[in-house]
Amino acid sequence: MPDNQRFHDEEENLSPSERMAHFKQNMEIESRGLAAFWETLPFSPDRFQVDALEALALGSSVLVCAPTGAGKTVVGEGAVYLALENGERAFYTTPIKALSNQKYREFCDTFGSDRVGLLTGDAAVNSHADVVVMTTEVLRNMIYAGANLSELGIVVLDEIHYLADRIRGPVWEEVLIQLPQHIRVVALSATVSNSAEFGKWIGEVRGSCVVINSRHRPVPLYQHMMVGRKLFDLYAAAEEDTEIGAGRPGLINPELLRAVSEEESRGGRNRPGRRRIPGRISRPRILSTLEKRDLLPVIEFIFSRAGCEAAVEELLASDITLTTNAERRLIRAATEEALHLIPIADHGVLGLARWQTGLERGIAAHHAGMLPILKETVETLFAAGLVKVVFATETLALGINMPARTVVLESLEKWNGSEHVRLSSGEYTQLTGRAGRRGIDVEGHAVVLARGVVSPEELAQMSSRHNYPLKSAFVPSYNMVVNLLHHSTISRVRQVLESSFAQFQADDSVVGLAARLRKAERSLEEASEGVGCSKGDAEEYFSLREELARAQKKYSQKSRTGDSEATARALALLKFGQVVRYRRGRRWYSAAVLGAPEADWRQPNVRVLGEDARIFTLGPTEINRGPEVIGHVRIPRGGVRRLRDRQGLAKQLRSVAKRSPHREKQSTDPDLARLKATIAELEARIAAHPVHSCPHRDQHAALGHRWVRAKRDCDRLSNQINARTSSIAKEFDRVTAVLTGLGFLANGSVTAKGQQLRRIFGERDLLVAQCLAAGHFSGLEPEEFAALASALVYEPRGDVSIASADFRLPTKNLNRAWEGIWGEYQEIHATELRAGTERTPTPAPNLAETTYRWAQGATLAAILGGESELTGGDFVRWTRQAIDLLEQLTRLSGETERQARAAIKKIRRGVVAWVED
Repeated sequence: MPDNQRFHDEEENLSPSERMAHFKQNMEIESRGLAAFWETLPFSPDRFQVDALEALALGSSVLVCAPTGAGKTVVGEGAVYLALENGERAFYTTPIKALSNQKYREFCDTFGSDRVGLLTGDAAVNSHADVVVMTTEVLRNMIYAGANLSELGIVVLDEIHYLADRIRGPVWEEVLIQLPQHIRVVALSATVSNSAEFGKWIGEVRGSCVVINSRHRPVPLYQHMMVGRKLFDLYAAAEEDTEIGAGRPGLINPELLRAVSEEESRGGRNRPGRRRIPGRISRPRILSTLEKRDLLPVIEFIFSRAGCEAAVEELLASDITLTTNAERRLIRAATEEALHLIPIADHGVLGLARWQTGLERGIAAHHAGMLPILKETVETLFAAGLVKVVFATETLALGINMPARTVVLESLEKWNGSEHVRLSSGEYTQLTGRAGRRGIDVEGHAVVLARGVVSPEELAQMSSRHNYPLKSAFVPSYNMVVNLLHHSTISRVRQVLESSFAQFQADDSVVGLAARLRKAERSLEEASEGVGCSKGDAEEYFSLREELARAQKKYSQKSRTGDSEATARALALLKFGQVVRYRRGRRWYSAAVLGAPEADWRQPNVRVLGEDARIFTLGPTEINRGPEVIGHVRIPRGGVRRLRDRQGLAKQLRSVAKRSPHREKQSTDPDLARLKATIAELEARIAAHPVHSCPHRDQHAALGHRWVRAKRDCDRLSNQINARTSSIAKEFDRVTAVLTGLGFLANGSVTAKGQQLRRIFGERDLLVAQCLAAGHFSGLEPEEFAALASALVYEPRGDVSIASADFRLPTKNLNRAWEGIWGEYQEIHATELRAGTERTPTPAPNLAETTYRWAQGATLAAILGGESELTGGDFVRWTRQAIDLLEQLTRLSGETERQARAAIKKIRRGVVAWVED
């Protein structure tokens, strides 16, 4: 229990009336049962935990922002305890099902399984319990369904900083806006720099909100860089400090600076005019260094699934073993239990022998391409201290309770879906926050590999910066709008949407933009006074020149973007043994494909061998034009590990390239053609303008360009203000225009067609509802219905889809239905464009045949075998997404309900039927 002396210290300087008020407040807190909760804790709570639960006990909602591992969940657990003590129900929501499952098990241990329930979309356990753990989407759906929440007193929204997620973030805002006002909210977030702004908005929509900030890490985190074999503290240590990591933020370690400089000199990297090339990574060397410093267990973040698996292979090829005989026996028992659940026929294709061997040596990977049962086993063994090193993708940082003593980042760059970008300071903090286990470690350690592409100064700036604001990703969805209009009017719904955090932030920014616009307008007035020409209208002339410059820039950007998208599509379709030609810079090259394309952070990458016998990875960013397939070579059965094999293959490659002379193809993009015509027209108008023939034109140009810049600033700021003022309402109007045009709304009211849309959630909600209304699913067998469900949820990695009207599927019924789906998508897309929006993703039938085969009873080995690029984890995840959609359709009546139930029965089997991650 907190020290009561604190209350006496606070009262010492209060007046008698203030002391009485303070006394009454403390009595209210005590009566709510908070004192009893403190007694249940095996440790003394931190001040931020006390402040948050006291504010909650006094009737306010709270926003708690604190670093990873600081103990925010204690506040959530205390909130549940308070609700139960006061005879109320409590909901605890998380962003992902894995966290919900984890929290459910913890609450069962704390409060008893009879008082705790679980709702995750496909799992419903004791749903009417006093405490229910669920994903945030489930709570949103309950609100729209009109669930009775009168007995609900508290809702905990864990990981609320997910609100910034483009796809899933709006769910949090929907919940906060629409929860009944009597319900108090406990919002738990990672540290954000605009917590006051966020808390103010929550207070506006919830009635009150106390913001609690804590930047204190219970386990201090020390920053390091590894240069070659040596580990250096990032910061210089004080004279009295001798332990590793003793340096404090401030002066960068001079020994580190010297080591980085010497390493770069030896490697010849980063010299002026040379491309910065990352140094080679030796995972055994990294691990050996960390083990000698007693810095295990470690999570090493690699922003690539393939990279994680390759790292495990590298360690297995070495003689590194990190476990004792006793630990290996415990690991074998746990892995055998997991392997027992997987049919023996599937063990080979899943690489389970290698997975088990790695675990027994204390080594594992963790990424979304793994089966859930395998990931869960890794998490359990790592948490138990049996696994010593895990190579993980960024997704591990999103809430799973899997801390380590040390976190290693192999790079500060990741692929964001369109380009390689540096990590933000917030992302860096989230990743390194895993280092330091409370109650186990006295300190945590973050290690970044130098490798010639990151400087100590950059790392110091990134690790010490605390500016990571939370930005809303809220936009009204089709499903949201029909659900709101089911109970309300157009004007009232517009008001509700205008109360979103997105609009709150937009309105706040308009004040600053307006001040900047006034300043820009004064600059424009001053610039206008000097612009003039006796030959004609100088302002008109320089406006034309500015318009030409914009069109030329747009043409250049469109050319590059179009090529990049075409390149990504072409790369994703390459096959083993093909010879391709591509352009990099000004030169054309040829290469042989050594493996199926691998998607790395939404980008297709292909391992190839060049004409110089060198093996490398080819991706869209390395190609200016192409690739085009020009032939085929025979790859040796044993691969091309030996230099002789590589040279022989390169010789074949050069021969194929020589027989296929290159012919440059002209672009057929209609947008580029229109832009080219616009440029030609503007050039003609400029040449014919009277000012163009003025002998003093060059003298006018300096003042003219100044005027153009001032006018451009004014136009840009005006457009920003217009876009942000009532921006959510404007988007709402676009959505209602689409819904009205397609018959989901009529005169602002939801039609029968719209009623079906109310029960469908997802990015393609409108397409699903449109296909249902058109009867495209009618008469399908369960296996066919399941296959089409996959096409309506699947998102290809790298934004590469092979969808088209003539895509061929296994049965006549499926092809008929697919043609109907494609036609509906085309109509929706056209309607959206007319309304000024574009939000429905293209349907993707890439997994339809695989799902159909699984529904027919194919084994996992058959699904993943051959030339399939699909991983076990991907297959399970997308099949469960299809099941989630089918579960939604079971809430409809008639044939659709029967079809959906039958389809679920066909595909919810084997690995897919295990507990959802």
